Amino acid sequence: MTVTSSSPSPSLRHLITGAGGFLGSHLTDTLLAQGHHVTGIDNFVTGSRDNISHLQTHPNYAFIEHDLTKGLPEQLGNKGGKPNRFDRIWHLASPASPVGYVKHQVVTLKVNSCVAMQLLELAEAHKSRIFVASTSECYGDPLEHPQRETYWGHVNSVGMRSMYDEAKRFMEAATMAYHRERGVDTRIVRIFNTYGPRLAINDGRVVVAFITQALRNESLTVQGEGRQTRSLCYVEDEIRGFLALMDSDYHLPVNIGNPDEVTMIDLAKEIRELCNSKSQIIHTELPPDDPKLRCPDITLAKDRLKWTPIVSRREGLKRTIEFYRNKLGL
Repeated sequence: MTVTSSSPSPSLRHLITGAGGFLGSHLTDTLLAQGHHVTGIDNFVTGSRDNISHLQTHPNYAFIEHDLTKGLPEQLGNKGGKPNRFDRIWHLASPASPVGYVKHQVVTLKVNSCVAMQLLELAEAHKSRIFVASTSECYGDPLEHPQRETYWGHVNSVGMRSMYDEAKRFMEAATMAYHRERGVDTRIVRIFNTYGPRLAINDGRVVVAFITQALRNESLTVQGEGRQTRSLCYVEDEIRGFLALMDSDYHLPVNIGNPDEVTMIDLAKEIRELCNSKSQIIHTELPPDDPKLRCPDITLAKDRLKWTPIVSRREGLKRTIEFYRNKLGL
């Protein structure tokens, strides 16, 4: 998937952390298609080499396999100047599903705090613009619905999601501190549930879980009664939102997500239908601190970025199902 631009921008040097991940790999494809130079970093804790294997011979792409929690790699340096200077830094590295961040709790805390601050220092040294990937999990189990950027959240600071929720909240605070005190050119996105090709099959995110279960005619496991809601944004739309935010002059957090809200029981039924599956639906226990409602208010993105999602859930699911049908050989 690549997102095309109607007006090509000058070629820039981009650094992407988490480049082997779901969003990082799609962003990389888009930037390369637009003629930019990209350096990717990943240690594949939750990312996949398969997501970027097609880029091995691309003339404008370089990749560094490195664990950022052990410090920035030597290739980046911290003094700016060629060849280490980057015009744009995208900090997307982090486990991003409950399966990933509960398994890698300390890594999740470090990559969204210590690593984020090192990258903010790098952006200051290079005079780069830096984009940090925050999350709708900052809102916790929300008492406001839909969630606006001005909502401060309802988060359990010691719960089973806290290593992710609170680390992302800290990262937002650090980003704004570097912007206000040191003048770093920053952008903050709050990502809502995003889906599409290249999500890891076993990372527990609901769309891929339902699709793989339905394609295999296995039982679809709906947590609780399935009345909890999510708002699902197709990856192509999400990346367009990223680019619009990075190209804007707005420094406070912005929700990027699709406000088309759906219950999990209805999503399971829709995916079963689209897969032409015989799967039964079974119910399991709800995990701790699972948000009951999740839906972005995207007024700010519409007004400031002129962005809105355009891929319908049904169309996005069809594309995603086809990808996993081929991947699984079914």
